[in-house]
Amino acid sequence: MAAKKKKAAKKAAKKVVRRPAAKKAAAGKKKRKQPETLRLRAIQPGFTVNDIHRTIAWYTNVFGFVMKEPWMRDGQMIGAELRAGVCSLYFGQADFKKGRDRKKGEGVRLYCDTTQGLEALADGIKARGGQLDHEVQTQPWGTRDFGITDPDGYKITVSSLKT
Repeated sequence: MAAKKKKAAKKAAKKVVRRPAAKKAAAGKKKRKQPETLRLRAIQPGFTVNDIHRTIAWYTNVFGFVMKEPWMRDGQMIGAELRAGVCSLYFGQADFKKGRDRKKGEGVRLYCDTTQGLEALADGIKARGGQLDHEVQTQPWGTRDFGITDPDGYKITVSSLKT
């Protein structure tokens, strides 16, 4: 009899279909639109600047980025990757083939989110010689932010992710 009970227990166990957690989660997800749309994990914009040394000095000494990698050609710096947290910006020295009067930064604004205290960040920028476009303020839509413009005219808004 013990053998019959074991066989019955095995049969009953086989009837219970157990799905791994990943399959359960996948079963509840909506199907992706086909063909799939673009999905990115990061984006690193690149900007042409008039004076690469001035730009790097401003972003590192005033704004708070760190130099990740300078780009050299024939012993001259032609660009660099600067990093803040997990975000990178790329800067390249203008070759001025389109003229020295070509405006940079028109129509471009970088939106940066942080969990750091905005007042402390803004005060640090001002203490290091930076000039804010607007002080820390709460926007009508509820976001707290401050604005600043880099030496080439690229506008930057720094917002808090704190609620």
